[in-house]
Amino acid sequence: MTNRTIGGTPVSPIGLGGMPMSIEGRPDEARSIRTIHAALDQGVTLIDTADAYHIYADEVGHNETLIAKALASYGSDTSEVLVATKGGHVRPGDGRWTVDGSPAHLRAAVDASLKRLGVETIGLYQYHRPDPTVPYAESVAVLGELLDAGKIRLAGISNANPDQIREANEVLGGRLVSVQNQFSPAFRSSEPELELCATLGIAFLPWSPLGGISRAGELGTRFSAFDDVARRHGVSPQRVCLAWMLAKAPVVIPIPGASRPESIVDSVAAADLELSAEELASLD
Repeated sequence: MTNRTIGGTPVSPIGLGGMPMSIEGRPDEARSIRTIHAALDQGVTLIDTADAYHIYADEVGHNETLIAKALASYGSDTSEVLVATKGGHVRPGDGRWTVDGSPAHLRAAVDASLKRLGVETIGLYQYHRPDPTVPYAESVAVLGELLDAGKIRLAGISNANPDQIREANEVLGGRLVSVQNQFSPAFRSSEPELELCATLGIAFLPWSPLGGISRAGELGTRFSAFDDVARRHGVSPQRVCLAWMLAKAPVVIPIPGASRPESIVDSVAAADLELSAEELASLD
């Protein structure tokens, strides 16, 4: 695989999204750890998580703890793996997803994430989702504080629109390195953010790139063009989807979620799938 970069840090072109291993419907811990190890075996060096990836109110950071355990038990060097976590989303334990972008919450969230991940500096920390009750610049400014304090090495934002991307980059003095937005064949409305990131040289990390946990398996059925190209190459429609995203711009680094080893193995193979201009046009 040819690496891509986030803030100058080389990472694999396909990352691993950890959310399915910690929210509703999650597998047992052993299978999750096998999934993370399988990703590492395939050369994945970007793992995405968040403190909000959990179910119950008393297990905040479930996914961060899981990833830390998997990395520690891998048995080989994982120093090149960039773990990206997020703060600002809150799950009170009743199934809801709420937000808290207050500076006090973000500062406390980072400290808690540092402990769960067992690190002195978080590789990439992203503001998870805008809080309409807090001025965006105030929330993002906390990321600048954390960079200056050495608690995080790289800063990003998630679920942001073009104006927020520009504002965050300005607030951070040009130090914004990533934008993590939803993007898939079923969700194309983040095209403007992708294009802006390509112009600015900021990594664009599509979340739910295959359509989400419950619908990823239906991708070829829902979008026949992806199934047609997949049949031509003898691969899965999901692999074609990720290859299509990678071809959009060098800044694109999809982070498909996985809870089975075979899923992430298939996803990683997208980096080696070359699609013709005609095929890419048909998928667009």
